[in-house]
Amino acid sequence: MLAVKPLSRQQQVAEILKCGRDPEYFIRTYVKIQHATRGTIPFTTYPFQDECLKKFIEHRLNIVLKSRQLGLSTLCAAYATWFAIFHRDKNILVIATKLPTAMNFIKKVRVILENLPPWLLLTKFEPTKQIITFNNGSQIGAIPTSEDAGRSEALSLLIIDEAAFIRDFDHIWTGLAPTFSTGGSAIILSSPHGVGGQYYKLWTQAEAGQNDFNPIRLPWDVHPEHDQAWFEKETRGFGRRKIAQEYECDFTTSGDTFLTPEVLDELRAQIQDPMEKVGQVWIWSPPVFGHKYVISADVARGDAHDYSTFHVIDTDDNEVAAEFMGKIPPERFADMLSEWGKKYNEALIAPENNSFGYFVNTKLRDTGYKKLFFKNNRGDPWNYIPIDPAELPGFQTDQKTRVQILTKLEEMIRTKALKLYSRRTYDQLQSFVWNGNKPMAGKDSFDDLVMSLAIGCWLVEGNSGLSESAVAMAYAIMNAT
Repeated sequence: MLAVKPLSRQQQVAEILKCGRDPEYFIRTYVKIQHATRGTIPFTTYPFQDECLKKFIEHRLNIVLKSRQLGLSTLCAAYATWFAIFHRDKNILVIATKLPTAMNFIKKVRVILENLPPWLLLTKFEPTKQIITFNNGSQIGAIPTSEDAGRSEALSLLIIDEAAFIRDFDHIWTGLAPTFSTGGSAIILSSPHGVGGQYYKLWTQAEAGQNDFNPIRLPWDVHPEHDQAWFEKETRGFGRRKIAQEYECDFTTSGDTFLTPEVLDELRAQIQDPMEKVGQVWIWSPPVFGHKYVISADVARGDAHDYSTFHVIDTDDNEVAAEFMGKIPPERFADMLSEWGKKYNEALIAPENNSFGYFVNTKLRDTGYKKLFFKNNRGDPWNYIPIDPAELPGFQTDQKTRVQILTKLEEMIRTKALKLYSRRTYDQLQSFVWNGNKPMAGKDSFDDLVMSLAIGCWLVEGNSGLSESAVAMAYAIMNAT
């Protein structure tokens, strides 16, 4: 084996500068890790890990939904090491589910530090089992979860490992959030662990663009060495739900979902990334000349817990062409519905008209949008002109109509009569559960997209009647109230 020629002082300085600017180069060139069977080896990162590093640099707050066995904890250890060496006075804290896991993180950092070239280790370090301090003022600490974990500390970088499995994470997060609100960074990692809870809430809000976190989804097949044979071997003997949760980054729920697990599996297989995103509007299909569209909407106040949502449905092939989920004042939401209605061939707009929906429907009517849904229409809804100019448009959601629209939604999805590609809507549907005989959003979950889509399904196919099984479901829902 040929000896590696020592670098000159000038070359060392150039390498130090390059490593300080580029954590990916630092890791791929100089970081070594402990492998379970191969001993100490160079950390040769994969493209998906390199992409994660870029996101960690680009975004101050990142939340990662990951499969098992992707090496993300090791990547975070390498990133934390780079952060501490090349920056002064940085307080890096890792919160893990258990003490052994926290100590293992520190062990990974020590292995990296002890195998760096002496000239690259710019600062001396003092390690213990739970903290490593550097003489440049930086430190890396790792602690197990507790109610006051990280509270009152000024953090430069917070890493939370397996956040979905942390008990009382909502209380812990309340204390943690202010610690980096003045400019610190955070990386929250986890595989999914059921619907509900603080991690689920943070993830779904991030994916909907409703918080400051950048969402990173890493299912099992992002790893180039994980082929179908590997997947089948790893999941042998696992139930379908465990596979979805552990390897496919799919939140699953305990209890009975409104849609059966089999229907949810089929729906998940249809998920596609939008062809375009315009703000929080996700678009799968542009308007097609000559097609008729329905825009159904669920209206919220705009600054509270719930979201305003709409779906654009192509009535020619029952395809959801676009959807929106966001927090917006009702008067601006009316303008938004009008704008997208005009884009989609003067679509028939049908917001629910309860509560804040009243303001949306009133503004749509008073500003002259021509194609609005009216309850009393008995003819062609696209060409209906109300006799009374003061008649309020919109869909009235009450006990009876809620039964009808949810029943139609279930039937259209189950019979594959609806083409639905949205992960956001799917996530809400899988957390839409039976509470006794009443379907509703699960704990810490939302149903705004579910109700918007249900209104749209009823308008598209509501006059076609219900199947025998759908009628039975309708009776079950009505008997619960």
